[in-house]
Amino acid sequence: MAAVKSDIEIARKAKMRPIKDILAKIKVPDSNKAFSPMGRHIAKINLEYLKTIKNKKDGNLILVTAITPTPAGEGKTTVSVGLNDGLNKIGKKSIVCLREPSLGPSFGMKGGAAGGGYSQVVPMEQINLHFTGDFHAITSAHNLLSALIDNHIYWGNKLDIDDKKIVWKRVMDMNDRALRAININTKGASKNFPREDGFDITVASEVMAIFCLSNNLKDLEKKIGNITIAYKKDGKPVYAKDLNAQGPMTVLLKEAIRPNVTQTLENNPAFIHGGPFANIAHGCNSVIATKSALKLSDYVVTEAGFGADLGAEKFLDIKCRKANLKPSCVVIVATVRALKMHGGVEKEDLKKENIHAVKKGLVNLERHINNIKKFGINPVVAINHFVLDTKAEIKIISDFCKKLNVKVSECTHWANGGKGTKDLAKKVVEICKKSKKNNFKFLYNEKETLWNKIETIAKEIYKASKITADEKVKEELIKFEKNGYGKLPVCIAKTQYSFSVDPKLKGAPSDHEIPIREVRLSSGAEFIVVICGSIMTMPGLPRVPAADSIKINKKGEIDGLF
Repeated sequence: MAAVKSDIEIARKAKMRPIKDILAKIKVPDSNKAFSPMGRHIAKINLEYLKTIKNKKDGNLILVTAITPTPAGEGKTTVSVGLNDGLNKIGKKSIVCLREPSLGPSFGMKGGAAGGGYSQVVPMEQINLHFTGDFHAITSAHNLLSALIDNHIYWGNKLDIDDKKIVWKRVMDMNDRALRAININTKGASKNFPREDGFDITVASEVMAIFCLSNNLKDLEKKIGNITIAYKKDGKPVYAKDLNAQGPMTVLLKEAIRPNVTQTLENNPAFIHGGPFANIAHGCNSVIATKSALKLSDYVVTEAGFGADLGAEKFLDIKCRKANLKPSCVVIVATVRALKMHGGVEKEDLKKENIHAVKKGLVNLERHINNIKKFGINPVVAINHFVLDTKAEIKIISDFCKKLNVKVSECTHWANGGKGTKDLAKKVVEICKKSKKNNFKFLYNEKETLWNKIETIAKEIYKASKITADEKVKEELIKFEKNGYGKLPVCIAKTQYSFSVDPKLKGAPSDHEIPIREVRLSSGAEFIVVICGSIMTMPGLPRVPAADSIKINKKGEIDGLF
C-alpha cells in the first residue's frame, strides 16, 4: 500500500496557475481597475470593480455546515472545497467562499484551515499564516481604538468616561490565556487611573464582525462609529465616533476590506475573506466576498463555523438577515468517525467497525437535520468518507437519511478531489433548481424581546429546558432594549462540542439549562453577544499545542503547519 501523503505534501505539489487565469474563469478582466495581484497566486478584488457588477443576477448560495464537532474531525472546509470542485467538474460555474484562518488555532489545537487531502485551497502556507495581512489590519484598527480611549482619559477625560465602565477590550490574533485579565495605569497630569482591562482574540473582535457584515467602505466606517466603547459617569453611552475614531480605523482597513482570491488544487476560484469564530462570534466569511461571488458565478459554496447549532444558526439568523441573503441549499457534513464518538466510542477505538455506536450517534445528526428544517430548508447530508469506514457503517447513515426524506451522498473528495463529490454536486444542483419553492424563514422575529430570542434558540436549537441568568445580566438586557437595541439579533457564545454548555455531553442532550454568564452589546456590528457557560473569548493553548511541531526544515520549507 502506497504511503498516504500529508496535506502539506499534497499542497507543495500543486500546479498553481497565475491568479489572472483563475479570475478569467469568472470573467474578471486582467486590469488594474479590477484586481491587484498579491504575488503570482493571490489577488485582491478592487471595490470599484465590484460596483460595476452590482446589477448582475445572483447565483445560488449553498451553505455547508456540520454535526457537532469531535476530535475525530468532520471536515466542513474539505467538503466545501470538494463540492466547489465537484460543481465545476460537472460543468457548473462555482466559487467557494471561506473564512481566513486565525493564527490562534493554527498554532494551538486545530491546526490550519485550508481544507485537506486533494480538496484544499492554495497556497496553503500563506493562507494559514499572515496571508494578505487582513487579520493584522483588524487587530491594529481594534487596538487603535483602545489607545484612543486611554489617551482621551490621559488628557483630561472631556467626555467624562467612567473608567470602571469601559467595555472595549484589546485583542491579538493568538491564544494567550495570561492576557484575559490585565491591570493598566493611565497617568494623567495629576492623577493615576488604574483600571482592569483584558484581551480577546482578534476573531472575537467587534471590528472583525463589522468587517464581515459591512457592504462597503462607507458602511464599514458608519458601523465602526457606532461601536459602544464605554459609559459616562451619568450612565450615558460613549461611542467610537465621539473620539473621531471611525476615520483612522477605516483607513487601516481600507485594503483589508477588498476580498482575497486564491484557487483550489483543481484551479477553481476561492474567495477567502474575514474569519470570526462561530463559538464566540458569528462564524461566517465577509458579506462583501459572498455577495461578490454571487454576482460572478452560478453557484457559491460557503461554510459556517463548527456545528449547525452555532454556525448555521448564526449564518441564517444574523448574516442572512443583515445582508438580505437566502440560501438555496444547506449541506450537513457528517463522518462515521464522529458519529461513533457521539455514540460513546473513544478516539483510540475508532478504527474498529461499530454499527451500534453509529446508530447511537445518529441522534446528533438527526437533531441538526431537524434544526435546519426549522428554517424552512430540507438539507442534504454529505458523508465525508474516511479510508477505514465500512460499507455497513455508511449504509446505516444513508438508510437513516432516506427515512427522514433527506438526500445523502458519500463523498471521497479527500482522496479524489472534485471527482469524489460529483454525486453531491448533482444533488445540490437539483435542490437549487427547486429552491424557489423552499420556505426560508428566520428562527425568531426581530420584534421579540432579547430574552425571548435567547430562549428560542436555547429551546429550539439546543433543546434546553430553560435559560438562566443573574439579575445583573437581566438588567443589562433591559438596558439594551431601553437604549433602542431590542430589535438586534443575538449571537450565542458557547462551547462548540455539545448542544449543552458541558463539552463532555455528546449526542443530543435535552432538558438541560443554558446559564448566561455575560451579555455584550455590539452596537456597531448590530447584534448582542450572549456568553454562556465557561466559554472564553480569549482561548488558551492545549497541553501540547500545534506550535510544538511547527518549524522550518533543512530545505527551508515549513513543517508541521497542517
